[in-house]
Amino acid sequence: MKKRERRTKRKWLRNLFLLIVILIVGIIGYCIYQYNQGLSEAKNGKFKKDGATYDLFKGAEPKFGVINILLIGTDTRGGDRGNSDTLMIAHYNQDTNQLKLASIMRDTYVEIPEHGMRKINAAFAYGGPELVRKTIKQNFDVDVNYYAVTDFEGFSKIVDIIAPKGIEADIPYEMSYGIGMTLHPGKQVLHGKEILGYVRFRHDRLSDFGRVERQQEVISKIKEQAFNIQSLVKLPKILGVADPYIDTNVDTSTILSIGKGLLTGKNKKMETLRIPIQDSYVDRNVDVGAVLSIDVDQNKQALKDFLSQDNDSVASKETQE
Repeated sequence: MKKRERRTKRKWLRNLFLLIVILIVGIIGYCIYQYNQGLSEAKNGKFKKDGATYDLFKGAEPKFGVINILLIGTDTRGGDRGNSDTLMIAHYNQDTNQLKLASIMRDTYVEIPEHGMRKINAAFAYGGPELVRKTIKQNFDVDVNYYAVTDFEGFSKIVDIIAPKGIEADIPYEMSYGIGMTLHPGKQVLHGKEILGYVRFRHDRLSDFGRVERQQEVISKIKEQAFNIQSLVKLPKILGVADPYIDTNVDTSTILSIGKGLLTGKNKKMETLRIPIQDSYVDRNVDVGAVLSIDVDQNKQALKDFLSQDNDSVASKETQE
Protein backbone atom coordinates (compact mmCIF):
# COMPACT_ATOMS: atom_id res chain seq x y z
CA MET A 1 0.00 0.00 0.00
CA LYS A 2 2.80 2.37 0.97
CA LYS A 3 4.77 1.49 -2.18
CA ARG A 4 1.71 2.30 -4.28
CA GLU A 5 1.30 5.64 -2.50
CA ARG A 6 4.97 6.47 -3.09
CA ARG A 7 4.68 5.57 -6.79
CA THR A 8 1.56 7.68 -7.08
CA LYS A 9 3.30 10.58 -5.37
CA ARG A 10 6.37 10.29 -7.62
CA LYS A 11 4.16 10.16 -10.69
CA TRP A 12 2.26 13.24 -9.51
CA LEU A 13 5.56 15.12 -8.95
CA ARG A 14 6.84 14.11 -12.40
CA ASN A 15 3.65 15.33 -14.02
CA LEU A 16 3.81 18.59 -12.07
CA PHE A 17 7.45 19.10 -13.09
CA LEU A 18 6.59 18.35 -16.73
CA LEU A 19 3.71 20.81 -16.60
CA ILE A 20 5.97 23.52 -15.19
CA VAL A 21 8.59 22.88 -17.91
CA ILE A 22 5.93 23.05 -20.65
CA LEU A 23 4.59 26.28 -19.14
CA ILE A 24 8.06 27.86 -19.01
CA VAL A 25 8.85 26.83 -22.58
CA GLY A 26 5.49 28.18 -23.70
CA ILE A 27 6.08 31.53 -22.00
CA ILE A 28 9.58 31.80 -23.47
CA GLY A 29 8.27 30.92 -26.92
CA TYR A 30 5.47 33.46 -26.61
CA CYS A 31 7.90 36.18 -25.50
CA ILE A 32 10.28 35.45 -28.37
CA TYR A 33 7.40 35.49 -30.87
CA GLN A 34 5.99 38.75 -29.51
CA TYR A 35 9.44 40.35 -29.39
CA ASN A 36 10.08 39.40 -33.03
CA GLN A 37 6.65 40.75 -33.97
CA GLY A 38 7.64 44.03 -32.38
CA LEU A 39 10.95 44.05 -34.26
CA SER A 40 9.06 43.37 -37.49
CA GLU A 41 6.79 46.37 -36.91
CA ALA A 42 9.85 48.51 -36.22
CA LYS A 43 11.89 47.20 -39.15
CA ASN A 44 12.60 50.71 -40.47
CA GLY A 45 13.99 51.91 -37.17
CA LYS A 46 17.73 52.46 -37.41
CA PHE A 47 18.61 54.59 -34.42
CA LYS A 48 20.54 51.87 -32.56
CA LYS A 49 21.84 50.10 -35.63
CA ASP A 50 23.23 53.23 -37.29
CA GLY A 51 25.44 53.45 -34.33
CA ALA A 52 26.17 56.42 -32.19
CA THR A 53 29.04 55.31 -29.96
CA TYR A 54 29.40 56.75 -26.47
CA ASP A 55 32.11 56.94 -23.85
CA LEU A 56 31.82 54.37 -21.06
CA PHE A 57 28.95 55.34 -18.78
CA LYS A 58 30.19 55.44 -15.19
CA GLY A 59 26.93 55.73 -13.29
CA ALA A 60 26.97 54.82 -9.61
CA GLU A 61 25.53 51.50 -8.47
CA PRO A 62 21.95 51.89 -7.15
CA LYS A 63 21.65 52.05 -3.34
CA PHE A 64 18.75 51.19 -1.05
CA GLY A 65 16.60 50.13 -4.01
CA VAL A 66 16.62 53.64 -5.45
CA ILE A 67 17.22 53.96 -9.20
CA ASN A 68 17.83 57.11 -11.26
CA ILE A 69 17.67 56.76 -15.03
CA LEU A 70 18.81 59.55 -17.34
CA LEU A 71 16.30 59.92 -20.19
CA ILE A 72 17.64 61.70 -23.27
CA GLY A 73 15.42 62.46 -26.24
CA THR A 74 17.00 63.41 -29.55
CA ASP A 75 15.67 63.94 -33.06
CA THR A 76 19.08 63.32 -34.64
CA ARG A 77 20.16 59.92 -35.88
CA GLY A 78 23.24 57.76 -36.10
CA GLY A 79 26.62 59.51 -36.15
CA ASP A 80 24.98 62.94 -36.48
CA ARG A 81 24.71 63.30 -32.73
CA GLY A 82 23.41 66.75 -31.88
CA ASN A 83 22.15 68.49 -28.78
CA SER A 84 19.63 66.67 -26.63
CA ASP A 85 16.05 67.72 -27.34
CA THR A 86 14.67 66.47 -24.04
CA LEU A 87 16.44 65.75 -20.76
CA MET A 88 14.80 64.02 -17.79
CA ILE A 89 15.67 61.99 -14.71
CA ALA A 90 13.29 59.09 -14.01
CA HIS A 91 13.47 58.11 -10.34
CA TYR A 92 12.10 54.81 -9.02
CA ASN A 93 12.02 53.58 -5.43
CA GLN A 94 11.69 49.79 -5.24
CA ASP A 95 10.55 49.91 -1.61
CA THR A 96 7.67 52.34 -2.07
CA ASN A 97 7.05 51.72 -5.81
CA GLN A 98 7.06 55.48 -6.24
CA LEU A 99 7.91 56.81 -9.71
CA LYS A 100 9.08 60.41 -10.14
CA LEU A 101 10.09 62.45 -13.15
CA ALA A 102 12.33 65.54 -13.12
CA SER A 103 12.70 67.54 -16.34
CA ILE A 104 15.74 69.75 -16.87
CA MET A 105 15.03 72.44 -19.42
CA ARG A 106 17.29 72.41 -22.45
CA ASP A 107 18.37 76.07 -22.15
CA THR A 108 19.50 75.76 -18.52
CA TYR A 109 22.90 77.50 -18.33
CA VAL A 110 25.38 75.29 -16.48
CA GLU A 111 29.04 74.38 -16.23
CA ILE A 112 29.81 71.47 -18.56
CA PRO A 113 33.03 69.73 -17.48
CA GLU A 114 35.95 70.70 -19.76
CA HIS A 115 33.67 72.88 -21.91
CA GLY A 116 32.78 75.81 -19.68
CA MET A 117 29.41 77.49 -19.35
CA ARG A 118 26.95 76.17 -21.91
CA LYS A 119 23.30 75.21 -22.31
CA ILE A 120 22.85 71.81 -20.69
CA ASN A 121 21.53 70.30 -23.93
CA ALA A 122 25.01 70.73 -25.46
CA ALA A 123 26.53 68.18 -23.07
CA PHE A 124 25.09 65.29 -25.08
CA ALA A 125 26.64 66.57 -28.33
CA TYR A 126 30.03 67.03 -26.66
CA GLY A 127 30.27 63.71 -24.86
CA GLY A 128 27.11 61.59 -24.97
CA PRO A 129 25.29 60.25 -21.88
CA GLU A 130 28.44 60.11 -19.76
CA LEU A 131 29.12 63.84 -20.09
CA VAL A 132 25.46 64.56 -19.35
CA ARG A 133 25.82 62.45 -16.20
CA LYS A 134 28.96 64.33 -15.17
CA THR A 135 27.25 67.67 -15.82
CA ILE A 136 24.27 66.74 -13.63
CA LYS A 137 26.57 65.47 -10.88
CA GLN A 138 28.72 68.60 -10.94
CA ASN A 139 25.87 71.09 -10.98
CA PHE A 140 23.17 69.32 -8.98
CA ASP A 141 25.07 66.70 -6.96
CA VAL A 142 22.72 63.93 -8.10
CA ASP A 143 23.97 60.44 -9.01
CA VAL A 144 22.48 58.84 -12.12
CA ASN A 145 22.69 55.04 -12.40
CA TYR A 146 21.58 54.33 -15.96
CA TYR A 147 20.75 56.07 -19.22
CA ALA A 148 18.34 55.65 -22.12
CA VAL A 149 18.72 57.60 -25.36
CA THR A 150 15.56 57.70 -27.45
CA ASP A 151 14.97 58.63 -31.07
CA PHE A 152 11.59 60.30 -31.48
CA GLU A 153 10.89 58.48 -34.74
CA GLY A 154 9.87 55.37 -32.84
CA PHE A 155 7.92 57.24 -30.19
CA SER A 156 4.60 57.17 -32.05
CA LYS A 157 4.76 53.40 -32.65
CA ILE A 158 5.59 52.68 -29.02
CA VAL A 159 2.78 54.90 -27.76
CA ASP A 160 0.25 53.27 -30.09
CA ILE A 161 1.08 49.83 -28.66
CA ILE A 162 1.09 50.93 -25.01
CA ALA A 163 -2.01 53.11 -25.40
CA PRO A 164 -3.94 51.79 -28.44
CA LYS A 165 -7.01 53.81 -27.49
CA GLY A 166 -4.99 57.01 -27.46
CA ILE A 167 -4.49 59.65 -24.82
CA GLU A 168 -6.97 62.41 -24.02
CA ALA A 169 -5.59 65.94 -24.12
CA ASP A 170 -7.14 69.38 -23.79
CA ILE A 171 -5.40 71.50 -26.44
CA PRO A 172 -5.69 75.18 -25.46
CA TYR A 173 -4.99 76.68 -28.90
CA GLU A 174 -4.01 75.70 -32.42
CA MET A 175 -0.60 74.02 -32.65
CA SER A 176 1.06 73.66 -36.02
CA TYR A 177 4.38 75.44 -36.46
CA GLY A 178 7.36 73.10 -36.46
CA ILE A 179 5.47 69.83 -35.83
CA GLY A 180 4.37 68.87 -39.35
CA MET A 181 0.64 68.84 -38.56
CA THR A 182 -2.15 71.00 -37.17
CA LEU A 183 -3.70 70.24 -33.79
CA HIS A 184 -6.94 72.11 -33.22
CA PRO A 185 -8.14 73.46 -29.85
CA GLY A 186 -10.39 71.43 -27.56
CA LYS A 187 -10.56 68.11 -25.73
CA GLN A 188 -9.71 65.21 -27.99
CA VAL A 189 -8.03 61.82 -28.15
CA LEU A 190 -4.54 61.86 -29.63
CA HIS A 191 -2.62 58.93 -31.08
CA GLY A 192 1.06 58.27 -31.76
CA LYS A 193 2.10 60.92 -34.30
CA GLU A 194 -0.32 63.48 -32.89
CA ILE A 195 1.03 62.89 -29.38
CA LEU A 196 4.56 63.40 -30.70
CA GLY A 197 3.52 66.74 -32.21
CA TYR A 198 1.75 67.71 -28.99
CA VAL A 199 4.81 67.13 -26.80
CA ARG A 200 7.24 68.79 -29.22
CA PHE A 201 5.36 72.02 -29.95
CA ARG A 202 7.00 75.04 -28.30
CA HIS A 203 6.13 78.06 -30.44
CA ASP A 204 3.75 79.80 -28.08
CA ARG A 205 3.95 82.27 -25.20
CA LEU A 206 5.04 79.48 -22.82
CA SER A 207 7.83 78.37 -25.17
CA ASP A 208 9.84 75.47 -23.71
CA PHE A 209 8.03 75.70 -20.36
CA GLY A 210 4.77 74.63 -21.98
CA ARG A 211 6.51 71.85 -23.86
CA VAL A 212 8.03 70.41 -20.67
CA GLU A 213 4.63 70.54 -18.98
CA ARG A 214 3.01 68.66 -21.88
CA GLN A 215 5.78 66.06 -21.91
CA GLN A 216 5.25 65.32 -18.22
CA GLU A 217 1.48 65.20 -18.72
CA VAL A 218 1.76 62.66 -21.56
CA ILE A 219 4.32 60.45 -19.78
CA SER A 220 2.09 60.39 -16.70
CA LYS A 221 -0.90 59.27 -18.80
CA ILE A 222 1.17 56.67 -20.65
CA LYS A 223 2.37 55.33 -17.29
CA GLU A 224 -1.25 54.92 -16.15
CA GLN A 225 -2.06 52.82 -19.21
CA ALA A 226 1.24 50.97 -19.39
CA PHE A 227 1.28 49.31 -16.00
CA ASN A 228 -1.69 46.96 -16.06
CA ILE A 229 -2.09 43.26 -16.75
CA GLN A 230 -2.96 43.80 -20.42
CA SER A 231 0.24 45.76 -20.98
CA LEU A 232 2.27 43.12 -19.12
CA VAL A 233 1.15 40.60 -21.74
CA LYS A 234 2.26 43.02 -24.48
CA LEU A 235 5.60 43.83 -22.83
CA PRO A 236 7.75 41.59 -25.11
CA LYS A 237 6.21 43.20 -28.19
CA ILE A 238 6.67 46.68 -26.75
CA LEU A 239 10.35 45.92 -26.12
CA GLY A 240 10.69 44.62 -29.68
CA VAL A 241 9.17 47.78 -31.15
CA ALA A 242 11.27 50.00 -28.93
CA ASP A 243 14.58 48.18 -29.44
CA PRO A 244 15.72 49.89 -32.67
CA TYR A 245 14.90 53.31 -31.27
CA ILE A 246 16.42 53.12 -27.80
CA ASP A 247 20.04 52.88 -26.73
CA THR A 248 20.25 52.02 -23.04
CA ASN A 249 22.45 50.34 -20.47
CA VAL A 250 19.50 49.34 -18.28
CA ASP A 251 19.66 45.55 -18.03
CA THR A 252 16.63 43.36 -18.62
CA SER A 253 16.39 42.21 -15.00
CA THR A 254 16.16 45.84 -13.82
CA ILE A 255 13.47 46.61 -16.39
CA LEU A 256 11.46 43.58 -15.30
CA SER A 257 11.94 44.47 -11.62
CA ILE A 258 10.65 47.99 -12.15
CA GLY A 259 7.76 46.74 -14.28
CA LYS A 260 6.79 44.12 -11.70
CA GLY A 261 6.94 46.66 -8.88
CA LEU A 262 4.75 49.16 -10.70
CA LEU A 263 2.28 46.44 -11.68
CA THR A 264 1.95 44.73 -8.31
CA GLY A 265 2.43 47.75 -6.04
CA LYS A 266 -0.14 50.34 -5.20
CA ASN A 267 -0.81 52.58 -8.19
CA LYS A 268 0.63 55.92 -7.11
CA LYS A 269 0.39 59.11 -9.08
CA MET A 270 3.69 60.01 -10.69
CA GLU A 271 5.27 63.09 -9.14
CA THR A 272 6.99 65.64 -11.40
CA LEU A 273 9.43 68.51 -11.09
CA ARG A 274 10.81 71.09 -13.49
CA ILE A 275 14.34 72.50 -13.28
CA PRO A 276 14.76 75.42 -12.99
CA ILE A 277 12.04 75.81 -10.39
CA GLN A 278 9.84 78.89 -10.18
CA ASP A 279 11.59 82.20 -9.36
CA SER A 280 15.06 80.63 -9.49
CA TYR A 281 16.29 81.87 -12.86
CA VAL A 282 16.53 84.87 -15.17
CA ASP A 283 16.48 85.04 -18.95
CA ARG A 284 19.80 86.12 -20.42
CA ASN A 285 21.46 86.46 -23.81
CA VAL A 286 25.06 85.24 -23.84
CA ASP A 287 27.54 84.06 -26.46
CA VAL A 288 25.66 80.76 -26.91
CA GLY A 289 22.28 82.47 -27.30
CA ALA A 290 19.24 82.85 -25.05
CA VAL A 291 19.68 80.93 -21.80
CA LEU A 292 18.08 80.37 -18.42
CA SER A 293 20.63 81.63 -15.90
CA ILE A 294 19.78 79.72 -12.74
CA ASP A 295 20.43 79.96 -9.03
CA VAL A 296 22.47 76.75 -8.91
CA ASP A 297 22.26 76.23 -5.15
CA GLN A 298 18.49 76.73 -5.05
CA ASN A 299 17.86 74.30 -7.91
CA LYS A 300 20.39 71.78 -6.61
CA GLN A 301 18.57 71.66 -3.29
CA ALA A 302 15.16 71.46 -4.95
CA LEU A 303 16.20 68.51 -7.11
CA LYS A 304 17.89 66.64 -4.26
CA ASP A 305 14.86 67.17 -2.00
CA PHE A 306 12.49 65.99 -4.72
CA LEU A 307 14.45 62.79 -5.37
CA SER A 308 15.10 61.96 -1.71
CA GLN A 309 11.73 62.68 -0.06
CA ASP A 310 10.74 59.00 0.02
CA ASN A 311 14.26 57.59 0.42
CA ASP A 312 15.27 58.53 3.98
CA SER A 313 13.11 55.88 5.62
CA VAL A 314 14.38 53.25 3.17
CA ALA A 315 18.01 54.10 3.87
CA SER A 316 17.34 54.00 7.61
CA LYS A 317 15.66 50.60 7.30
CA GLU A 318 18.57 49.19 5.26
CA THR A 319 21.08 50.54 7.77
CA GLN A 320 19.25 48.87 10.67
CA GLU A 321 19.07 45.57 8.81
